[in-house]
Parts: sequence; C-alpha cells; structure tokens
Amino acid sequence: MGNEQIPQIAPTAPAPHRSGDQRTTPPGPAQWLVDRIAAAGELLTGRPVSLYAASVLRIGYGLLYLIFLVREFPHRDEIWGPGSPWTPALARQLFDQTGWNSILTLSDSRTYFELCYALALVTSVLFLLGWRTRVMSPLFAVVVISFHARAIFMTDGGDNLILLMSVYLVLTACGRRWSLDARRHRLKEAGAGNAPRPVRSHLTRQLRDARVTLTTVVHNCGMFVIAAQVCFLYGSAGLYKVQGPSWGGGTALHSVLNLELFQPWPALSHLVDEHTVLIALAGYMTVLLQVAFPFVLFGRLKYPVLTMLLGMHIGIAVLMGLPLFSGAMIVADAVFLPDRFYAFLPHLCRRAAQRTGTRRPAPGRAAASGSVPSQGRPGVLSSKR
Repeated sequence: MGNEQIPQIAPTAPAPHRSGDQRTTPPGPAQWLVDRIAAAGELLTGRPVSLYAASVLRIGYGLLYLIFLVREFPHRDEIWGPGSPWTPALARQLFDQTGWNSILTLSDSRTYFELCYALALVTSVLFLLGWRTRVMSPLFAVVVISFHARAIFMTDGGDNLILLMSVYLVLTACGRRWSLDARRHRLKEAGAGNAPRPVRSHLTRQLRDARVTLTTVVHNCGMFVIAAQVCFLYGSAGLYKVQGPSWGGGTALHSVLNLELFQPWPALSHLVDEHTVLIALAGYMTVLLQVAFPFVLFGRLKYPVLTMLLGMHIGIAVLMGLPLFSGAMIVADAVFLPDRFYAFLPHLCRRAAQRTGTRRPAPGRAAASGSVPSQGRPGVLSSKR
C-alpha cells in the first residue's frame, strides 16, 4: 500500500463563455432605450419635483392678480360689470361662438357682480396664502377664466399667461411649501409625533400609496407642462422676431420707444432712445436670448440667461408700462430655478438680517452682555479677583 501513488487531479478547464454573461460589454441601443424609459418613469413617479417653484408660482400669480383686481377696482363696472359697453348679452353671444364661459354673465344684477368681485378678491388672497390649496386652486382658475372671458377684448399678454398658469397650477401640489397648508401639516405632525399610529389594513395602505403616486405623477406632469409652455413662448417669440425686418435691422426697439401708447414716461423713453448703438445691441440680444432659451436649460448657462431675461422684463415694465406682463413672465421664469436655491433663500435672508441688524457693542459694554455665559466653574472668577 505504501507503493501506491496518489492519482493526479487534472486541472479544471475554464468554463465556456456564456452568451448571457455580458457585464463588461456596453449595453446595446435597446438596453439604453429601456434604461432611459425606466429613468423617466422613476423621475415621473418617484417624488414630486420643484415643490418650491410651484409655491413661487402660486404666490406670484396670486399676488399679481390681486394687485390687478385692486388696481382696476374704480373701473370694475366699466370693464366687467353691467355698465360695460361690452354688455353681458353681447358676451353671451360671443360665448356661443367661441365656447368660453364666465360666471359674471349668469346674472345682469349689479349686486351679483359686486359679490363676484368680492369673491375674486378673497380667492386671490387665500390662494396667495396657500389656504386649502386643493380647493382654492380650481376656484382661482375659475375666477381668472371668468374675468378674462368677460372682457376678452381688453386683455394683453400678461392676462393670457396668467390664465394658462392658473389652469396648470390646478394640477400641481403648489401648497406643499411656504403656505398655510404646509404650516398646518407641520403642526399636525408635531402634535402626532408621540401618539401611536393606527393600524391600517393592507388594502388601506395600497390605496394610500396609489393616491400618493397619482398625486406625484399629476404634479410632475403639470410642472413639465408649465416649463414647456414657457419654452414655447420664448422660442416662438424669438422666431417671429427673426422673420421681421425691424428686428433684423436693429430698429425695433427704436420704433417701440417712440410709440405714444407705450410711453408712461416720455422723457425717459427719449433719453434711452438717444443711445442708438445700445438700443440696436439690446434688440439683437433680445432675439438671441429668446431663441436660445430652450437650449440652455440643461446647463449652468441658464442662470446668466435668466438674469438677463429678468433685466429685459424690468425694462419692459418701466419703459413700456406693462408691469402685469413683465411680472407674469418673471414669475414664469422662476420655474427653472432648482429647489435648493429656494431652500437656501431663508438662510440667506436671516444671515443678511443678522448682518444689518446686529451692531458691534461698545468696548465698555462687552462684559455686561448676558448673551455669552461664563466658561469657568462657579467661584473661580471671583476667587481670582
């Protein structure tokens, strides 16, 4: 037995390469498409996007429409009321042809109109504050549609944009941030923090998850539609300007500054119009910004573009006397700022308030300040004196 040899074990051959194991090879076009669809689905259903931006839109358009209604309060009867040259009967005839509708034409009574106007003011305030936003956002959209349709021949671009945004905001969760709803939710969560949560059935949890997913999808779709609307607005405006000879020749802004209809301050308009070269460059820059706007949204170049657009809209409000249109466009541009920017704003404001409101104490009063406690043990400081 001692002369027996131990049989040698032959080395195992490497396993044959399987066609399904392709981890090191890059994915093909089909797999890339599947991954992109999965990423888009996760973006759409994972979490609500741009909650702060939606709240900014709610606050901005609620405030703008409130200012608009208050500004036109002395002229409300001539614009929307029974005393308007465009009578409710004529408005109803137009509605039969266009398909519009308005709650203001349900009655020709002046009392009914005054109640509707008061309802519009209250609705704008509550929508601005974010009180019961699920109910107030559709009511705000009805108010904007009704007043827009009642005096459809007296509207401008600002009214049209506010009308569209009020409808889109119905789809969004615009009351999750900076609202009375958010404050009430925080207080409710704080009050129920230590309380035991009720046991829910499996079906109840599924229905709750389905509701949350549906709300998230509708909100995200609404925000994407708002962003697409703004891109379409800028892109189409820039392309229309390119086709005109006045914008190509650099004389468009010169012509606008000399229109009496758009001269709230004629002396300021004439002063700006004296700088012909700067006026021509501003016209070319306006066309370039509007055409390039949809293509710079996915990079850091969008921040200087948004800053220049802000300056352009402020110039339109001051020089042309269109504050409602400029305000509506500025609020619409806010949808492209990320949530981290809005989340940082309160910290920035508090820091600025501390820097401006806190004064350096006098040398003799530094020891008397009670804000900084003594760092030593009790009695140590007195024993050293």
